[in-house]
Amino acid sequence: MNQLNSKDITLNLQTQGYAILPEVFSSLEIHSIAELIDQIDPSHPGCRRTIDFFAIRQFLKLIPAIQPLVFKPSLVNLIKQTFGPDYLVVKSIYFDKPPSSNWFVAWHQDLTISVDQKHDLPGYGPWTTKGPYFSVQPPLPILENMFTIRVHLDDTDETNGALRVLPGSHLDGISRYSLTNPQTEVACRVPAGGAMLMRPLLQHASSRSTAGKRRRVIHIELSNAELPRGLNWAEPLDLHNFAN
Repeated sequence: MNQLNSKDITLNLQTQGYAILPEVFSSLEIHSIAELIDQIDPSHPGCRRTIDFFAIRQFLKLIPAIQPLVFKPSLVNLIKQTFGPDYLVVKSIYFDKPPSSNWFVAWHQDLTISVDQKHDLPGYGPWTTKGPYFSVQPPLPILENMFTIRVHLDDTDETNGALRVLPGSHLDGISRYSLTNPQTEVACRVPAGGAMLMRPLLQHASSRSTAGKRRRVIHIELSNAELPRGLNWAEPLDLHNFAN
């Protein structure tokens, strides 16, 4: 992997809230991942398809054969060197934005975690439910110590829904954002096979597609937090399973 080193990634995540790694997967590895995704039954309850997007919730849990392809040893080692050995995968979603998509996402932060059941606890809420899936906003320290990996299966830029971010906005905690200073906005261009690492509290948005290009992304969230008694991560995955 020809990348930033773990020290540079850590610094970028601390100060800017994100880092881009342009060469994580080869074209052959991306092809193998895409082949497994294409075999999924779109009628599964975890799948949602509209004219503007196709999404798979609990993606890594639904397609276990894809786990070792995504968590190749070089990526697992980078995660451990950058964040430490105690991080678990706690959420995974696959997004497929087709070439003609009008789907856009307004400025927001990722404020919820996926858990196995609803269990009222101090500091946890509000709750949302989508089918059999439960999400809740946890206390701020949990969100501050999480990070996200977005694996790109296609070249992504401003014309097909690349994330737009406000560097450093993750340092402001939980906040609503109004676009008063657009010159601070940065478009995160990521080539096919590349990955973007980001903090969930980083303000980010995504525009409609305008260039007739597909955008497929695997969104993975990781945490080292222990949830309180009675509450469990919905899809925990131990990275030690993919040790060298």
